[in-house]
Amino acid sequence: MSDFQTDARTVLGELGETLGRIDATRIDALVAALERAGRVFVLGVGREGLAARGFAMRLMHLGFDCHWGWDDTTPNVAEGDTFLLVNGSGAIGHLDYVFEQVRAAGAQTLVVTGVPDGRTPREADLTIAIPATVYRGSGDLVTSIQPMGSLFEQATGLMFDLIVLRLAESRGLDFDALAARHRNFE
Repeated sequence: MSDFQTDARTVLGELGETLGRIDATRIDALVAALERAGRVFVLGVGREGLAARGFAMRLMHLGFDCHWGWDDTTPNVAEGDTFLLVNGSGAIGHLDYVFEQVRAAGAQTLVVTGVPDGRTPREADLTIAIPATVYRGSGDLVTSIQPMGSLFEQATGLMFDLIVLRLAESRGLDFDALAARHRNFE
């Protein structure tokens, strides 16, 4: 029987190794691309999609004109927009289709993935590789005691939260400024 504290230390170690292997120059490029963006569209599916959706929410709190791609109120994407897609395995068929539609519209494409040699990550303007065990993905990935893509999903959420810190700093925003943009009808 596993021990909670032992498992917690193991998972934190996995996350530390994963985040430590992310190319920081790619993070710099992602931050710069977001700062130059007009409108930002974010998309993902499953648990990695939840991390992406949380990032979209924080981008709105930071003052970005940001849209979650699956929302019914999302406007059309156009040239000059930025599209950020989380595609863990790099080979999720309907995400590949959406990517093609967005690219044809002329938007800049950013892909976060565990498998950077997948079709969509290869064709993106910028790819961020998170080298964590991912559902239906393979390669030089940090292994995990957790099922399927849990490590990738957690690392993606942490990476996005760390990017939020950088964006808040670069925009000169404190956390009260972000909270002031939070929905006020809960």
